[in-house]
Amino acid sequence: MIWRKSASEGETSGSKRVLVIQLGGIAAFLQALAAVKLIRERHVGAHITLLTTEATKELAEKSPYFDMVEADGKPTEPQAITKLIARIRAAKYDMIYDLEGSNRTNNYFQGLRPWPPKWSGPIAGASHAYLDPDRANLHPMLRYAGQLAAAGIAVGGPLEPDLSWLRQTMRDAPRLQPDYFGIRGRYVLLLPRGSNAEANRRWPEEKYIDLAKRIARNGVTPVVLGGSDERNIGAAIAKEEPRAKNLVTRPDLFQCIGLAERAYFAVGDDVELMHVAAAAGTQCLVFLSSLARPDLASPKGRGGVVEFTAAVIADLPVEQVERQLRNCGVFREAATA
Repeated sequence: MIWRKSASEGETSGSKRVLVIQLGGIAAFLQALAAVKLIRERHVGAHITLLTTEATKELAEKSPYFDMVEADGKPTEPQAITKLIARIRAAKYDMIYDLEGSNRTNNYFQGLRPWPPKWSGPIAGASHAYLDPDRANLHPMLRYAGQLAAAGIAVGGPLEPDLSWLRQTMRDAPRLQPDYFGIRGRYVLLLPRGSNAEANRRWPEEKYIDLAKRIARNGVTPVVLGGSDERNIGAAIAKEEPRAKNLVTRPDLFQCIGLAERAYFAVGDDVELMHVAAAAGTQCLVFLSSLARPDLASPKGRGGVVEFTAAVIADLPVEQVERQLRNCGVFREAATA
């Protein structure tokens, strides 16, 4: 599908002060980045501020799209909310892109009445309202494309997140390299979900162990990433397959991006790091529950994402995953490297 420029393009292209609102976690922020890139290209020379949260502040500050990042976008106290709305009003933004599209940001818009700035978002009464009645049934990337089109920004097909700018921004620092963690040669990322999650939403520990053994036997290093909830499964994989590299909780977000960018493949559950790997351009295989609208949850990235779907994720066989890796050339190319 191709979204074309609308008649409202001239109404926003001259904006000098622009606010982008995105208040989700890392996965939601990465999904919004493709839209932000087009906003930046549309408003060349404008001062663009991001209103976000502490969860995404550090990554946002490294990105090339914002001149200022404000991380207090989700206040809870009524007085703080009033102050935030007053600050937005005082900034006199020419255009606001509400990529959050929630009840909270609707309240911000209503608080700016009776003379709100030009506003792009799913709010009736906004100057560039995006009111597709089916938007709740669209993947976020498709929603962003529709919203930008309604604001007069041309979108040539589906959006994809892209983190290719990070390596240059951080000057390809040594701590972003696989060597920093003692990784040599070709490797595949394993991105499990901790055992505290519902059984139907995670691939089981024993299958990750089996897959790690199969990957290692083919001359490729399995590298396990995750947060504190994945400590036990990371340790179990490394215990049963000594050739695996257990990096659970060790790399920071930027190091995870660096590792993902150089990985040959990523396999795992629908965790935040899977969205990071996809945005970094890694080929990905993600396990999705058919009971949880996988069409709305799947990661996206220029490397391509293969979706393995089942009502109970634990039912997905290891053999099928190994076959997919083999079909994608992971083992063949490792053997000739």
